[in-house]
Amino acid sequence: MKTVTIELTSPRAQTWLKELEELNIIRVLKTKKTEKVSFSEKFAGVISKESAKKLHKHVEKSRKEWDKNS
Repeated sequence: MKTVTIELTSPRAQTWLKELEELNIIRVLKTKKTEKVSFSEKFAGVISKESAKKLHKHVEKSRKEWDKNS
């Protein structure tokens, strides 16, 4: 079985999907609506605070070098 996600662009499409489901050709799966999560919330706690500080320092250094060479 293969699962695909589709976007219905016509009200008739919903009716057709129901008919296909009744014929046991397809099965319509219910999906949970997900709430938009900010980037910082999504990745909070993924790396340690120490690693985050090192990464931040590296990025700052790289930006300074980039600005100096631009």
